[in-house]
Amino acid sequence: MAQESGFPAMVNDRLLRAARGEEVDQVPVWVMRQAGRYLPEFREVRAKHDFFTMCQTPSLSCQVTLQPLNRFPLDAAIIFSDILVIPQALGMEVEMRPGEGPVFPSPLHGPEDLSRLAPPGDACTKLQYVFDALTLTRKELKGKATLIGFSGAPWTIMAYMIEGKGSKTMSNAKGWLYKHAEASHRLLKIITEATIHYLVGQVKAGAQVLQVFESHAEHLGPQLFRDFALPYLKQICDQVKEQGEAAWPPRHSNDVLADSVSQRGVTMP
Repeated sequence: MAQESGFPAMVNDRLLRAARGEEVDQVPVWVMRQAGRYLPEFREVRAKHDFFTMCQTPSLSCQVTLQPLNRFPLDAAIIFSDILVIPQALGMEVEMRPGEGPVFPSPLHGPEDLSRLAPPGDACTKLQYVFDALTLTRKELKGKATLIGFSGAPWTIMAYMIEGKGSKTMSNAKGWLYKHAEASHRLLKIITEATIHYLVGQVKAGAQVLQVFESHAEHLGPQLFRDFALPYLKQICDQVKEQGEAAWPPRHSNDVLADSVSQRGVTMP
């Protein structure tokens, strides 16, 4: 990626070079879970603020994003945010409840509930706080580390929107794929369009590498993954790749994803 105007020159571009498949002197390292609950300084900030307040306040997001780099010689920082800001931007309420994690008080119960969702093209207007956090963090990094942006993958986001919370089986969401296949594709298209706008906005705001987390791929067999996950991942990759680096997440992914990676010219960490 060429040096963007308005941001400090890169002093450490190890992750960027690795993402492009170039030779590096050592494997790039960063902390995957944003600031991480292991840091006492993170827990101190968290004790004072609601989780989504931290996500929605650029100065707080920047502060906790940088915390690991203040302790360790890392090669990248991943912006402090959450994959569920997309459902929020689409008009759904999401709460972070102690001991439960994210909860949707009113999940999607049937295809008729799709009318509750805001137009995907408008979602980014409600996510300016993420873009502001990225820009602020990119400047504060002073080129010492690569800034990573991210989003959830469409199937993973859909699963949360229907299930209403974390689940070991995602049975309600999987049930949609069989009972409401057409509506499932409509929902996935809405999420995909919103995600594309969101990721492009992240690049414009200063993100240098993007990750798309398909955290619930483990709940899909190969055929369901081909039908309801992979096409939307491909669409996101195709439409965003020119705007920045693209990385595919390996967690719980099956061989279908690995095969696709080799065909798309996308870096797989």
